[in-house]
Amino acid sequence: MTQADLQVRTRRVFYIPGYDPIHARRYRELYRTEGRAQAEISGYDLTLSPKPKGKTYGWRVAARIEDAEVSAEVDVLVWSDIVRDSMSNTIPATYAQLVRTAWTYIASGALGRLMKLRKGPVIAALYPVGMLLLQLLIALGLGALAGWFAVLLLPLGSGWDTMARFAVLTAVTALILRWFKSRDGKLFAYYLMHDYSYSARWRGANPAPLEKRMAEFADIIAQALTDDVDEVLVVGHSSGAHLGVSILADLIRDARVPARGPVLSFLTLGQVVPMVSFLPDAHRLRADLQFLSEQNIAWVDVTAPGDGCAFALCDPVAVSGVATPAQRWPLVISAAFTQTLSEARWAELRWQFFRLHFQYLCAFDRPGDYDYFRITAGPQTLGARFRGRNPSASRMTQAVSKYTSIAA
Repeated sequence: MTQADLQVRTRRVFYIPGYDPIHARRYRELYRTEGRAQAEISGYDLTLSPKPKGKTYGWRVAARIEDAEVSAEVDVLVWSDIVRDSMSNTIPATYAQLVRTAWTYIASGALGRLMKLRKGPVIAALYPVGMLLLQLLIALGLGALAGWFAVLLLPLGSGWDTMARFAVLTAVTALILRWFKSRDGKLFAYYLMHDYSYSARWRGANPAPLEKRMAEFADIIAQALTDDVDEVLVVGHSSGAHLGVSILADLIRDARVPARGPVLSFLTLGQVVPMVSFLPDAHRLRADLQFLSEQNIAWVDVTAPGDGCAFALCDPVAVSGVATPAQRWPLVISAAFTQTLSEARWAELRWQFFRLHFQYLCAFDRPGDYDYFRITAGPQTLGARFRGRNPSASRMTQAVSKYTSIAA
């Protein structure tokens, strides 16, 4: 029996969120409510309790799953402050981001290559561009109309008409654009624009503040690998997936994973790796993808075709053009929303694209072999749970990226 086959009694879980400016407590509440729902559906026990204050935000889980008692400590590796700092506070700055981001993806050829993968995330990437341009056109149109009425109702003479019309156009356009921005909690145009522009600004490289935070995350995980626990599970969701790839690659290269320590496992959910790895200067990420794929550490990548924000069933190593004959991971599988959610639930969520992107962290009506709560609080390591599982037959493994260099 290998180390990975040992029954898990204690586990440390490190969750790396995607590009999200909201406090980490949202993930605790999501785990609490959805874990309770999954426990009722699947017939196991799951309770949360507070975690002592420390360097990270998290909670403790006590579970009885598959006739075994398991305790887990979940930590959220927070970078929401970096996300907030990267978000433009002004409308003009956001439109400048739009131009820069569109130019980066189009001029580099990355957009054309990404369109050869899943259409959903490309449409999601184009959505904020289209929505922001539509908002601008509506604002300008209504501003021009208001200016025309103002001059018609208040004739000031030919010398003042043009100035008055321009002043009204500017004021009304600004007011309407501010109104649209105030409704972005439902439209997500500004939020998504900030998200995509964050990677585009550095053409796929990591900015210094993010590299510093990733090094801090690596230190926290390295410390956990010296604790008396059975498994250390790193979970990367959305943009957090590619952060996790680089963090784990650094830990292994630096020989900070003890041979006789806890089992180290890696779970990626709803990954958007190609949005970064396809960019010209993503040398570090491509090198880390190649390196991690060859290591003896279980890496399971879970996506679903129903998630329009993720590159569903795209092997992030292979499509990035850095797979080698020594590639062992990731195991690419589908959460299969149309099968694991009831018809009523799927009908309710089908067009809620942002909500579906978080479904991996939620309860399923008819869970298959993917169950987030069994993985994070159950008695099997990630590798043991998916041993013998074949990858999804429809996964994409052809090299698509134009840029494949791994040396800066």
